[in-house]
Amino acid sequence: MTEHQGRTVLGEDTVTELADRIEGSVFAPDDTGYAAAIAGFNLRSRQRPCLVVAAAGAADVRAAVGFAAARDIPVGVMATGHQPFPAEDGFLLVTTGAMRNVEIDIERGVARVGAGARWSDVVEPAQAEGLAPLNGSSPLVGVVGFTLGGGLSPFLGRSYGWAADHVVAIEVVTPDGTLRRVSAEVEPELFWGLRGGRSNFGVVTELEIGLFPVTSFYGGGIYFPAEHAEAVLRAFPEVVRDAPDGFTCSVALLNFPPVPEIPEPLRGRFLAHVRVTHLGSDEEAEKLIAPFRAIGQGVLDTIGRHPYSAFAIVHTDPADPFPYEEQGTLLAELPAKAVDSLVEIAQMAAGGLVTVLEIRHLGGALADRPAAASPVAARNAVFNVWGATVGPPEAVDAGMAVLGGMIERLSPWSTGLTYTNFAGRDDRAENVFTADDLARLRALKRRYDPRNLFRVNNHNVAPE
Repeated sequence: MTEHQGRTVLGEDTVTELADRIEGSVFAPDDTGYAAAIAGFNLRSRQRPCLVVAAAGAADVRAAVGFAAARDIPVGVMATGHQPFPAEDGFLLVTTGAMRNVEIDIERGVARVGAGARWSDVVEPAQAEGLAPLNGSSPLVGVVGFTLGGGLSPFLGRSYGWAADHVVAIEVVTPDGTLRRVSAEVEPELFWGLRGGRSNFGVVTELEIGLFPVTSFYGGGIYFPAEHAEAVLRAFPEVVRDAPDGFTCSVALLNFPPVPEIPEPLRGRFLAHVRVTHLGSDEEAEKLIAPFRAIGQGVLDTIGRHPYSAFAIVHTDPADPFPYEEQGTLLAELPAKAVDSLVEIAQMAAGGLVTVLEIRHLGGALADRPAAASPVAARNAVFNVWGATVGPPEAVDAGMAVLGGMIERLSPWSTGLTYTNFAGRDDRAENVFTADDLARLRALKRRYDPRNLFRVNNHNVAPE
């Protein structure tokens, strides 16, 4: 192993030695397939690992981690590559996209999920048994990264809480190359830290996650034209103020590009998208959203009774990879002055460089703190604000400057922290964990990863 212009370069014999131990694939920077192996959903990723191990199973992960640890090479993990992280060079990347096994244990109400599984892989077999996971808005997001980042479900979260709190067991390869199965009873401190600390302590190869008896919901979205954006934002606090836990609502301000992939009613327009999910009756849901209905007709309305497997209809997240940056903040309250600021932000956003700005209602079971609560810093927040910009580098950079200003306007009501899965490229551990949780995570890091090998593609918890 040598250093060349600051980059780690591995000899051919060394790479061959590892490849001989791997069932999956190994790629060096000059290999055919390397570019495809490092490509994630977010096309803004600029990482250039010295080696990629496309793991076929836990044994491959063990071999890759052991190889890296013996040579003091940092290790990063990627399943789907949705979240942006700082550009990195000279590390070993373990990709888990091939590990998409899913088993449903009906009696226990648990899904056993491989490291590369996406929510689409889990929802369908779970629904066949009348059960649903605490999934996110997109079918394409990886289950492990989502869950170990806290797991904010816009469908079941307010009813059942954070996905991280409903993890039953974790199989993880720690920096010493050991495959461990941890739970609330076995190595409970590591179990606690993984459920929020993501890949800071090793490569998770499987999760066991809780499932819930939900087969349908009443909801969808209403896209209001720009002239109704203020009315929508002012109605939002009224709608969610006394809403039951089974009701979840958010409002997204959207600048749709004028491209053929966007449906005609939405193409090239600035819209306020009301997003609704309700686990109660249709009639109760319609009473709750009556203030939105009173505003006027939307250009597109998908609200109705849907099977849970159609959950993607609510947020309609993009299906194809694209380049983007994101940033977010957590709000402790949403008083009238904060709503005034949101209205001003909407006026700034219309036709501008910020692609999406969403404010989502939290609370309900998301505010609960179980006895073995995972390190999720959003429990005290009542709303989450998240935004993103999409496009070529110069447009994204300019859009992020605007988005940063928008989020700064909401700082008087912020908790000072950001929800892990909505954090931006420049956010650090101090931005996503409370001070107490971070101190405890650092102690855990000193125990399991004192060399800080797992410092890539995460909000790094340094051991010092």
